[in-house]
Amino acid sequence: MNSVHPAAPSPTLIERWSRFVVRRRRAVLAAYVAMLVVFGAIGFGVFPNLGGEGFDDPGSESGQVQRLLEERYGVTDPVAVIVISAEGDIDDPAVAEGATALLDEVGATAGVDRVVSYWGAGQPPQLRSADGRSAQALVFVDPSADGDAISADLVDRYAGTQDGLEVRFAGVGPVVNEVSATISSDLARAESIAVPIVLLLLLWVFGSVVAAGLPFLVAIFATLGSFFLLFLATLATDVSIFSLNLVTALGLALGVDYALLMINRFREELARSGLTEEAVVAMMRTAGKTVLVSGLTVALTLASLTVFPLYFLRSFAYAGVAVSLMAILGAFTGLPALLAMLGPRVNRLKIRRGDLAPTDEGAWSRIARAVMRRPWPVLVACVALLLVLAVPALRVVPGQVDDRALPRDNPAAEASQFLREQFPGEEGTPFEILLHDADPAAIDAYAEAVAAVPGVVRVETPTSILAPGQPPTPNPQGAELAAGDLTRVVAVGDQPFADTAAVKALDAIRALPAPASEVLVGGATASFEDANDSVVSRLWLVALWVGLTTLIVIFLYTGSVLIPLKAILLNLLGLAATLGVLVWVFQDGHLTWLTGDYVQTGTLDLGSLVIVAIVAFALSTDYELFLLSRIKEAHDEGHATSEAVALGLQRTGRIVTAAAILIAIVFIAFVASGVTNIKQLGFGAAFAILIDATIVRGLLVPALMRVAGDANWWAPGWLRRVHGRIGLSD
Repeated sequence: MNSVHPAAPSPTLIERWSRFVVRRRRAVLAAYVAMLVVFGAIGFGVFPNLGGEGFDDPGSESGQVQRLLEERYGVTDPVAVIVISAEGDIDDPAVAEGATALLDEVGATAGVDRVVSYWGAGQPPQLRSADGRSAQALVFVDPSADGDAISADLVDRYAGTQDGLEVRFAGVGPVVNEVSATISSDLARAESIAVPIVLLLLLWVFGSVVAAGLPFLVAIFATLGSFFLLFLATLATDVSIFSLNLVTALGLALGVDYALLMINRFREELARSGLTEEAVVAMMRTAGKTVLVSGLTVALTLASLTVFPLYFLRSFAYAGVAVSLMAILGAFTGLPALLAMLGPRVNRLKIRRGDLAPTDEGAWSRIARAVMRRPWPVLVACVALLLVLAVPALRVVPGQVDDRALPRDNPAAEASQFLREQFPGEEGTPFEILLHDADPAAIDAYAEAVAAVPGVVRVETPTSILAPGQPPTPNPQGAELAAGDLTRVVAVGDQPFADTAAVKALDAIRALPAPASEVLVGGATASFEDANDSVVSRLWLVALWVGLTTLIVIFLYTGSVLIPLKAILLNLLGLAATLGVLVWVFQDGHLTWLTGDYVQTGTLDLGSLVIVAIVAFALSTDYELFLLSRIKEAHDEGHATSEAVALGLQRTGRIVTAAAILIAIVFIAFVASGVTNIKQLGFGAAFAILIDATIVRGLLVPALMRVAGDANWWAPGWLRRVHGRIGLSD
């Protein structure tokens, strides 16, 4: 009688791909190298295409004002402020003659529309310094011209001493150019700090020179591939130069993460079977699937940044998605192909004695069992610690990048600080008020109300110039402020545009009743406040996006309802602690011996806070999947929950901890940056990663899973059926 044998399960797509890679390993590796060459040859073209701005919301009220000023008035913000200083009085005829000649040359520069200077505008006091030895000139360019390039050219040609006059440059263009140049040099310095340290730690983690070099294959592929994708993105949209920091940091981070996980599993399977091909296939079926799910989750999490209208933040979404996808591609092509060629030689050039294959007993399993013997005290102590760290977050003051993000001794920063100290008004960043269908007879009364707002030092209307406590004077250039149904009112304040006092003045102006069918208030302060509002108003959408992504992915991976909820709760707890520490360090000004000197503004860059939160949440979910993959595997093998947790932590604890330390080093290198918001990004991401890999994964996860027991794996019947159909478990 013929016996009937059950049919072998069909190989999964990952298994079929891994067997293809093993059979065609040389061809796959050749294709991998060819892609690297193409990515490098084209990808480095991204650098000149990147922008240093992107902090404004073009759909806001201030964005509408900016468009109307350009379309109806031909007015743009000055791209540069030139500060000209003399040894004596700025009104000296010889000084005036020399300054006028210099500014005539500036005005003749291609792309420059006009130059408004102290000498050419009738020596208005607002363009004269308090000590009488300096004066301002505002440089405006044609709307179609490249303002950053023009300002860079002007700085190169005129900054320094010119015929006995000291010439300095401030304003948007010079600051943006200096930020871009500083970031470019910071990237090279950060890599020179991080890469050697990462290599040494990889040697310690892997115990062999050959294995330690493999993560760089994935990291280089992810980085160059991301440059290539970002270059393509710049052909269609604006991309911020700040996003390069995420490319280099996350490229190295995910490259190390994924290579650590996969090489560790390859060694484990090779020690078990002794067969290279089967070890590669088993590695791809287990660790490879985890890498695929993790990478897609990281990409989805970072893609949440696309909901923000600021292209600065959207650029980090482009960079994060590009890095995640390229890290997956590198981990699925070059790495398994090379492992298939190396086989046992992956352990060549050992620098550590003993067997390099992972074991099921060790320090991490002992820690897990110790925690699970007393879960409640561990839970209470850890949660209390994180909540204490989070307390300063209650007084966070969001800010935005301006010239004070640069080092104090940067020429653009010094010139900007000089403007604050010596000039009574913020001439280059006024409040721009547009009135639709205004009542001409009531405009001056409205302007008087604007002039009475604390912090406003001058108001211009089509007919008058007003200053607090002074009678109105005729405006000789007032006709330029009227354009059909639009009336433009310009109010100059006495505080830097991003200061709290300037924001209060903006709110007061917007609250005034106006003699018009519609009133729109713009300018630098309005752009700053509208951008912050646009970010804050969309945070709930980002939280919903990230929360649902995490819930769905971890549920599909585990079949549990409780485990993904626990993951989100712990991630939020770690983020709260990180935000609290950032407030204490950067907003309050502690630990400058560690972070280096910077200008303390009493605020935290809102964009950096959002990016730290998203990156930290993505990497926390990354580690959660690493750990859960082995816990679930042990549980499916029949181990009780407590034993499965101990085995899972032992099998991944060293990997997660090593990866976290390595990634933290990559991010902490950015603390050496000369740009303050990059310092905040590096410090915040590094702190969040270390907290997650130690307190959260090492202590809170085993404690919570021990308390929950078998309930960890609970799901209602209908969800179990859903998981049975589309779940990601083997």
